[in-house]
Amino acid sequence: MFAYKAVNTDVLAWITHRITGETLAAQLSTRIWQRMGAEEDAHYTVDRLGIDGGGGLNTTLRDLVRFGEVMRNRGYFNGCQIVPASVVDNIAKGGDPKKLTPAGYATLPGWSYHNQWWVSHNAHGAYMAHGIHGQSIYVHPRAEMVIARYASHPAAGNVNNDPVTLRRQGGGGVDGVGACG
Repeated sequence: MFAYKAVNTDVLAWITHRITGETLAAQLSTRIWQRMGAEEDAHYTVDRLGIDGGGGLNTTLRDLVRFGEVMRNRGYFNGCQIVPASVVDNIAKGGDPKKLTPAGYATLPGWSYHNQWWVSHNAHGAYMAHGIHGQSIYVHPRAEMVIARYASHPAAGNVNNDPVTLRRQGGGGVDGVGACG
C-alpha cells in the first residue's frame, strides 16, 4: 500500500549529500536552476545540519513555471538537455494507480505517485508536483501548457487542497485543470 512520507525525501537528500558532499540546494542550483536560466535564486528551509528535502523549497512563480517547462519539454530547455528525457518519461509514465487507492486519496481517483510526482493517467498525460498547502506545478504535455500555483491553504494535505485546486469532471474523476473561484 502507498503511504506518502516526507521523511523518505529527507533521507534521499542526506544520502545525496553524503555521496556528493553538496547540499540539495547546491545540487539544485548547479544541475537545474542555473542551467534553465532562472531569474532568481531559490531557497530551501533546512534542518540544523543544513539539509532538507521533504519540503521548504522557495522560488519565484516565474522560475517555478520555467521548471515546469523543463519537464513539459522532456528535460530540454534554454538550449540544453537539463534533465535526461528518459527520467521525465519515467515520471510521466507514473506508477500503479491501484497502489494509491487503498491509501485513501479519494480526491485523486485513478492517479499514482511516482518519483516525487502525482500522475493523472488521464487522456492528456498530465502530471504535477503538489505541495502540502496547495502549491503546485501542473504539466499538461498535450496542450503544451504548464500551470504553476502558489497557495497557502490553512489545512495541509490533498484532501483539503484538491477540491479547490483541481476541477472535478461529471464522472467524479479529477481532470487536473485548476478551478477558478
